[in-house]
Amino acid sequence: MKEAVVLYPSPHVGHLVSMVELGKLLLTHRPALSIHILIAAAPYIAGRTDKYISTVSASVPSIKFHHLPIVTPVSTTATHLEVLTLEVLHFSKPRVHEELINISKTCKIHGLIMDFFCTSGLSVANELHIPSYFFITSGACFLALYLHLPTLHQNTTKNFKDMKEHFLNVPGLLPVLATDMPKPFLERDNKAYQYFLDFATQVPQAAGIMINTFEFLESKVVRAISDGLCVPDNPTPPIYCIGPLILADDKRGGSSKTSPEDARKCITWLDSQPNQSVVFLCFGSLGLFTKEQLREIAIGLEKSGQRFLWVVRDPPSHNLSLALSMNESEDGFVSADEVEKNLRGLMESDEGKLIRERAMAMKNAAKAAMIEGGSSQVALSKLVESWN
Repeated sequence: MKEAVVLYPSPHVGHLVSMVELGKLLLTHRPALSIHILIAAAPYIAGRTDKYISTVSASVPSIKFHHLPIVTPVSTTATHLEVLTLEVLHFSKPRVHEELINISKTCKIHGLIMDFFCTSGLSVANELHIPSYFFITSGACFLALYLHLPTLHQNTTKNFKDMKEHFLNVPGLLPVLATDMPKPFLERDNKAYQYFLDFATQVPQAAGIMINTFEFLESKVVRAISDGLCVPDNPTPPIYCIGPLILADDKRGGSSKTSPEDARKCITWLDSQPNQSVVFLCFGSLGLFTKEQLREIAIGLEKSGQRFLWVVRDPPSHNLSLALSMNESEDGFVSADEVEKNLRGLMESDEGKLIRERAMAMKNAAKAAMIEGGSSQVALSKLVESWN
């Protein structure tokens, strides 16, 4: 019977790309594997994926995609995209169950690997006696925060958004300002908060947790998680730092709106600039801003006098704010002057020079982690060997 691993990403295109790269990486360690990826339909525009999936299917025959039937979320008027995503994934459980049974008819499934949005699949894997794993695309710091959420919840009855100037202690991290918690965590009565809180209590049941990071980058927080400090009341599953996972080439096959010609122009322009002189801005597949915020960012970039390459997405959203460490208004709006000041500080000050030097050192460490014998390659080998 053929060996298989099933991957279950959230509908966001960035999560899908990371899962595909994980599948490719698993195949380099065990070429005989069959990789099955479950695709849940998003109730909103999560990024163009059809052409990307077709390209991967044609170029990597060992990766197979299974499209789950469309389900309608209950909270059709929810203000948080996270709520819509979590409800779609929750109500897809029967379909996940069915797909796993169908795959198991011809394959021995070594594990179901989910991203943290897909925690509802954990009970399905347990029911079918399939080992379950989590793949955290956001790094070890987020995982520590997520795992420690039940403890933080027990320590207060207040909403984090109301705890101004109060710092939260999370093992492995510097103190976190309560109002800087991820948006879905800010209000206890919010449905997204309740989902994540419930899921955070279930994560320790997994057979292991893979993180898209490398040990040198987040050694302190990885150690805190592995030592069980983030989950004081339950055992912590084995931790595997297997990153950084990046797109191996530019064959996105349509997951980006950028044409091949425009992409070539960007690369040509970058090659013509002085070394380490360009600021790159990209806020992810859901990094959308209002027209007013886009205008302020553009003015700030222009006034800074720095070379920049900026990925701008549309249509703009009134629900998302600029995720930069800058002074902002109550609604998260960042002024052009603030953008200009911080960019000048990054590119012109002595402190900015040290930041850029550290970034270059981390780039080299990331390369070292992914070569044969590197820490991430060793961690993934250990995981794959556990399936023998």
